[in-house]
Amino acid sequence: MSEHALDVGLADFNQHVLEESRSRPVVVDFWAPWCGPCKSLKPILEKLAAEYGGKFLLVKINSDENQELATRYAVRGIPSVKAFINGEMVDEFSGALPEGEVRTFLDRLIPSPADELRAQAMDARMAGDSSGALHLLAEASKLDPENLYVRLDAAEIMLDLGDTDEAQRLVGSVPDDADPRVAQLKARLQFSGAAGEDAAALRARVAADGNDLDARLKLANLLVASGDYEAGMEEMLEIVRRDRSFEDDIGRKTLLSVFNLLGGGELVSRYRRLLASALN
Repeated sequence: MSEHALDVGLADFNQHVLEESRSRPVVVDFWAPWCGPCKSLKPILEKLAAEYGGKFLLVKINSDENQELATRYAVRGIPSVKAFINGEMVDEFSGALPEGEVRTFLDRLIPSPADELRAQAMDARMAGDSSGALHLLAEASKLDPENLYVRLDAAEIMLDLGDTDEAQRLVGSVPDDADPRVAQLKARLQFSGAAGEDAAALRARVAADGNDLDARLKLANLLVASGDYEAGMEEMLEIVRRDRSFEDDIGRKTLLSVFNLLGGGELVSRYRRLLASALN
């Protein structure tokens, strides 16, 4: 038996599956001694576990002897193969697949060299080494030029560094529906241009004339760009309340951009409700 495959039961499931999956993918094979297809699949899984050399751990669980685990993970037929990453089940298949299809299943789970460089780049970014992170992402892009996530990672760093032109180029090369970050990055780019405005002067204009919607819009963009999202959204909401037609409903459209930027949360939910009320 390969050193990368082992038999596990209820007592050591957490250790060998949930905890181990935080450092590498764990593939769990639910089987039973009486199951004919299990006898076909088991040697394929063991062969690939040895061939992949530790890139994943194969865990074999006798479902007859571990009914609690089989019930917990909704095993309705065997063989049933379930993959775990970071303590969560992320993929599965049932039945005795041919070796080529099992390889395809495994390759979806195992990080590519480019993905490993992305992870290293994230660590460098978190440590404050933006230059090192960009270098690692450049290497990842050489290995996998079509990797859209590498481009988005780089765009985020470029925005942090204030290089909006390069960030715009990178984001523009990724389809809108490829990842939720595309909408968020486009929203960040939209508000990044407000950084040069004079907040005090804009506040004075709004105080002098509440219907100076141009000043309100610029102030709202500046507030969002500086991270004061609630104050910025309040100004946008006021534009909606005062004049929906201003710059082709820019108040509502800009609020939606902030929602994309923030992604969710209580603040977004509250302003979605306020916007809906203002539109009625």
